Amino acid sequence: MRLYLLRLGTIPRLGAPVAAYLIRTDEGRTVLVDSGAPPGGLPGGAPAVEPGEGQDLVTALAGAGVRPEDVDTVVCSHFDPDHVGGHASFPAAEFVVQREHWDLARSGTVPRLTASRPLWDVPGLRYRTVEGDTELLPGIELIASGGHVPGHQSVLVRLERTGAVLLAVDAIPMSTALDPERRPVLPFDLDEKELRESTRRLVDLARAENALIVHGHDAEQWRTLRVAPAYYD
Repeated sequence: MRLYLLRLGTIPRLGAPVAAYLIRTDEGRTVLVDSGAPPGGLPGGAPAVEPGEGQDLVTALAGAGVRPEDVDTVVCSHFDPDHVGGHASFPAAEFVVQREHWDLARSGTVPRLTASRPLWDVPGLRYRTVEGDTELLPGIELIASGGHVPGHQSVLVRLERTGAVLLAVDAIPMSTALDPERRPVLPFDLDEKELRESTRRLVDLARAENALIVHGHDAEQWRTLRVAPAYYD
């Protein structure tokens, strides 16, 4: 199994990456986690994203030898606009989201999820909801990690050579948020209590699995990681 970290632009005022993740299994399955920011700007008051050369999603996938039609599953960590911008490129895929988040997003009670709805509520896309921790495929586990927003999910990938990699996404967006008690609560975090509980849970899981935690928006960490077309296996 191979894991590709896809950099799909930068939030200029932070220098922080916007990311998606590609997993290719030994059995021929192709899984995408999130789809980055939409071309032409973000709705909902989210920070602007500046794309770099070759950092659009389709080009990044091509660097790993993958076409949009090859992707059979898209895992949705959550529906913030910088995570769902390319969903429409995968009409043949099954999209997997936590039921709690699906219900929240469709309720219209969170303005930024309502603003991003045209990006994820695309006619013809097939969604499957899951509840809590779920084995997606052998070696790929979805980990409930709400707090940033209810129903957020992270992804644990077990690789043969690298070992476990925990894609924390926005549950622990940067290394300065690893301490459950002292971590900052950022402007887009909706539930401080759940956020700290999820942080503790993910850190404990990473320790138990001896896992590399990949932070979703950590400029310093991403300079040290293998970014696509390089990969972890």
